Amino acid sequence: MASIVKVGIADLNVVKSPDSLISYALGSCVGICLYDEMAKVAGMSHILLPSKLESDSNLMKFADTAIPLLVEKMVEKNARKIRMVAKIAGGANMFSGMMRSSTSRIGERNVAQTKETLKKLGIRIVAEDTGGTYGRTIEFSGETGILYVRSISNQNKEL
Repeated sequence: MASIVKVGIADLNVVKSPDSLISYALGSCVGICLYDEMAKVAGMSHILLPSKLESDSNLMKFADTAIPLLVEKMVEKNARKIRMVAKIAGGANMFSGMMRSSTSRIGERNVAQTKETLKKLGIRIVAEDTGGTYGRTIEFSGETGILYVRSISNQNKEL
């Protein structure tokens, strides 16, 4: 029987088919989903901030450190980086009433750093649902590689 593994904020996990991954309440955070179709290995990271802060030791919190760590964990489960593709969701502007400060743009910055890190690793983004002003819950299938995006205020999607 398939399991659904929860990925919390500043967390990541990897599953093999038929298991799935789920992450709740992506606001300005970004969910990064990587998939190796041949190995049927799926990985998900829920990042909070774009770049690692000197004083913070949780590498799973930041796009620039979590994504390489996720790739490493997937390779440990027999995935190959050369076959991985990415799907991303989140990065909303949850503070749209605020001035255009760096705090109000955190979602945009998270998406930009996610894309930059994936590009540096040579991992192609095949689908995304980012931006907007609404939160999302994502579920990623290790069987099919489909990313299900649900939100209260917007249309549900399959990527």
